[in-house]
Amino acid sequence: MSEAKRAAGYRAADMIEDAMILGIGTGSTVYYMMERLAQRISEGLTIHGIPTSLQTEVRAREFGIPLCSLADVSGIDIAIDGADQVDPHKWLIKGRGAAHVRERVVAACAKTFIVVIDPSKQVDVLDGSIPLEVTPFAVSYVVAELSKQGDITIREGIKKDGPVISDNGNVILDYSVGVISDPKTLQQYLNNIAGVVGCGLMTEFSDKIVVIGGG
Repeated sequence: MSEAKRAAGYRAADMIEDAMILGIGTGSTVYYMMERLAQRISEGLTIHGIPTSLQTEVRAREFGIPLCSLADVSGIDIAIDGADQVDPHKWLIKGRGAAHVRERVVAACAKTFIVVIDPSKQVDVLDGSIPLEVTPFAVSYVVAELSKQGDITIREGIKKDGPVISDNGNVILDYSVGVISDPKTLQQYLNNIAGVVGCGLMTEFSDKIVVIGGG
């Protein structure tokens, strides 16, 4: 599977052109994209990247990828990111890395959104757990509201006591309803719950998405 991720990441990196502003997502497949991008920069490619998480920022600096902030630019040429699931409509579930709110902002600013995945992430119907970023004050309310209709849990940290906290200082919850029969309606419902900063369902980018699988 790592070879499939590398193939997808490298293919995406080879689509980047000189002088582009690049949105850089978070995750293992994007890591391979940055690996190849660093090679291209050493060969003379000039770009600036906007990271979607602290992890991505640290990795990009290690690779020598020049960075800037969203406030420094008028737009983004290409955003490259991973996904937890992608269906035939190019609707996504994202947020395993708890960076989906910033990833959504960067995707919205981008002219083209490239989703790099290995074949295991391609599904006929979305049915995965949906991450939610929630303000700490509203966690108990959101849990009570969503427990009426599905399984909702507070994501626990690894090598850390307590919940996972996003780069924005919010709590990450995971919500599961099984097969998602109407992703657009569910996305709107979740994003409209008081205290929810953003959910990991993304159906609004189909017209600008290029999906690159492995192999």
